[in-house]
Amino acid sequence: MAMTPPARDRRAQSHSGRILSCWAAAGACALLVAACGSAAAPGSGTSAAGESGSSPPAAGSSGPATTATAKISLDVKFSGSPTTAAAHYTLRCDPAGGTVTDPAAACARLMRDTSLFGPLPAHVACPMIMANAGRATVTGSYLGHRVHETVVDGGCDLGRWEKLRQVFS
Repeated sequence: MAMTPPARDRRAQSHSGRILSCWAAAGACALLVAACGSAAAPGSGTSAAGESGSSPPAAGSSGPATTATAKISLDVKFSGSPTTAAAHYTLRCDPAGGTVTDPAAACARLMRDTSLFGPLPAHVACPMIMANAGRATVTGSYLGHRVHETVVDGGCDLGRWEKLRQVFS
């Protein structure tokens, strides 16, 4: 004849099982939060490992500039979206020129804020909100570093998208 554990022992085992389940659920949530923003959004210009498609000005690990005489030489193509038309701009700085409305002002803005083509901060939760289907492809050189990035209108690129629109519109 098998002995049945007293009811109090069964309750203690049930309680410890619930505690263990709660800790496992909390651990799973912590892993999800830690992983949030660590994978690149489609078309963000970053790889799955989180490395940017271009070298930031501060990194100093990229190749030579594509244009020896200009500090900034960019070609920017905005794809069309439901709210904006497609557009193509060029910009050269020092000397200022290109197809933007005011090249000197655009150059001044890009020289003041050098974070536009830097790496995205690590371990930051990004809003997974895609404002529109907008996409900008930026190629050229920026302060001596090669640039080839795609910036989308949403997610971790939302701030960079706004800066690009301010400079190139």
